[in-house]
Amino acid sequence: MFVDRAVIHIASGDGGKGIISFRREKFAPMGGPNGGNGGKGGDIIFRANPNMTTLLDFRYKQHYAAKPGADGANSNWTGKSAKNIVVQVPCGTLIYNADTDELLADLTAVDQEIVLLHGGRGGRGNAEFATATNQAPRHAEPGESGKEKKIRLELKLIADVGLVGFPNAGKSTLIASISAARPKIADYPFTTLIPNLGIVSLHNDPTQAHSENFCVADIPGLIEGAHEGRGLGFQFLRHVERTQVLVFLLDPTAEIAPKDQFKMLRKELKLFNPDLEHKERIVCVSKADALTDDERKDLAKLKIRGEKPLRIISGVSGEHLGELKHAMWNALQTARTQE
Repeated sequence: MFVDRAVIHIASGDGGKGIISFRREKFAPMGGPNGGNGGKGGDIIFRANPNMTTLLDFRYKQHYAAKPGADGANSNWTGKSAKNIVVQVPCGTLIYNADTDELLADLTAVDQEIVLLHGGRGGRGNAEFATATNQAPRHAEPGESGKEKKIRLELKLIADVGLVGFPNAGKSTLIASISAARPKIADYPFTTLIPNLGIVSLHNDPTQAHSENFCVADIPGLIEGAHEGRGLGFQFLRHVERTQVLVFLLDPTAEIAPKDQFKMLRKELKLFNPDLEHKERIVCVSKADALTDDERKDLAKLKIRGEKPLRIISGVSGEHLGELKHAMWNALQTARTQE
């Protein structure tokens, strides 16, 4: 199961109380104040974990609360500080204030972390208030209260290249052919219900010292109106935002002409986020293995204004996939130089 949104409640710990105490030893009849300070409450920390791929854990646990610090003790003993709560999330997780929609953190790097809520400071004991004019203070501070917050977690997959197209355009077949990913493949729409990631290598041996590898995401199929939530909707469109290169897969066997498919897909992406219009693009016609010679000739003549010549590929037969992988790599290098 893939879960990429969750709302949870977090609370940091209260600080411990400072105490009022005086030395009572027989040999110190004029003993002064010795009340210790309270300990600090626990923080709430979020850390990016590369071994996590979904926010599923937060469906079953939605409350995270740190413990309070211990109260101070006599003999100037400071109370023990509470342990921090470290919440593990997948790399690519955005953290929002659920009430204001303010972006609090964007955890993209491995082991990147942020203290989202600080624990309360411990209160001062009466020993802290002793002065030359007030040698027997009889007051101490309570600890600071911890803080609470309702937050929303959103996961955006981190991939270099995103495959976009209408349902059944051959995205899953393509990613299975150029990487070790094994998504579900079938001859009906919306086979892909979750985004799939695959590592693509330009060489047969990905362990080579100079091997160029990159990550490709198979984004679930889009339909007209996806930016409004139709079909699988914008719950997966957000994953396209992380990519640097978009590969459009056009289905020549569909009722909608390839040129019109491209216009509709481009429109949906632009309506969802205008910045997607400026990403590097590669436009392909898939399912070349299902085309007749005449259909191939017609597609070879097809030109889309402002775009490079279409690539005719097949994830089934492997036709022109080597050239496509190199085109993805070159487009990725261009995108990186523009950052």
